[in-house]
Amino acid sequence: MNFIESVEELEDRLATPNSLDVEVLRRLEGDVIILGAGGKMGPSLARRIRRAVIAAGTHHKVTAVSRFSSASLVDELNRDGIETIACDLLDRNEVAKLPLYANVLFLSGRKFGSTDRPDLTWATNTIIPANVASHYRSARIVAFSTGNVYPLVSVNSQGSVETNLPGPIGEYALSCLGRERVFEYYSQECGTPCLLFRLNYAVDLRYGVLVDIARKVFAGQPVSLAVPLVNAIWQGDANSYALRCLEHCASPARILNVTGPEIASVRRAAEFFANIFHREPVFEGQEGDRAFLGNASLCHSLLGPPEVKLDVLMQWVAHWVESGGVNLGKPAKFDVTDGRY
Repeated sequence: MNFIESVEELEDRLATPNSLDVEVLRRLEGDVIILGAGGKMGPSLARRIRRAVIAAGTHHKVTAVSRFSSASLVDELNRDGIETIACDLLDRNEVAKLPLYANVLFLSGRKFGSTDRPDLTWATNTIIPANVASHYRSARIVAFSTGNVYPLVSVNSQGSVETNLPGPIGEYALSCLGRERVFEYYSQECGTPCLLFRLNYAVDLRYGVLVDIARKVFAGQPVSLAVPLVNAIWQGDANSYALRCLEHCASPARILNVTGPEIASVRRAAEFFANIFHREPVFEGQEGDRAFLGNASLCHSLLGPPEVKLDVLMQWVAHWVESGGVNLGKPAKFDVTDGRY
């Protein structure tokens, strides 16, 4: 097993493009801008695109936009050949000054703390999209969203598909549907090619649903069974899909579920980690009969299956946790069923 041993190696793996990424950059017209690039996925996505540009031998400019509270991140991205722009996306005047690129990856959003500041959650998840969609009405936009816009489904189902009606639970999920509706509005009214990227539980070893389960088992803490099944996908695969989705934007806006093909049992995942850690798993509550599950068959038919399979990802997570790997302290809260984050 080719384990990941350091943050540097992890960042390198996440940012290494595959041949399909490179081919997209050979075909894609126009430069690429990543909005909300200072979060968990933005830096590695920007680096992956920049490396794909180099491998493709093209001259696409790659620009990362964020408030950038970390000066060191700015320096790192600049050293990697990525232009950075500090911008408060809530300020429409600042957004109006951003360069008009042909390709937009929209990553901005707010989840945790939504219960304490629902006003800020709604502003972040609806006003920012309005500012961005208005300014980039002539661009292609891949707008990150979440599977939380779907209702809980039976554990006997294969998960929600793109044609299912939304059924958001709680203000966070409602505001995410609001974000989608804003992009859909501009796509309809202005003809903006758009894709709503409904991502469910990206995992990069420092965070993610599998990491949460593994860390609880390692610490001897109880694992909740309230939501008994979960989706997961290696963040590197999610990065690749996001880039390649630029070629699948449409008007009216297209919807795409993005996750792995396998559905993971929380109980079995905990038992898997417990066996590696030589611990007894501790469980909390009864196994529920409903879960937030997305069916990404359409994504896999359009873009191919993820490169990293679930069993490999779980082994990577186990090794990372057992060897004391860094954790970002941002739990996915996969066991929340009332929408209160």
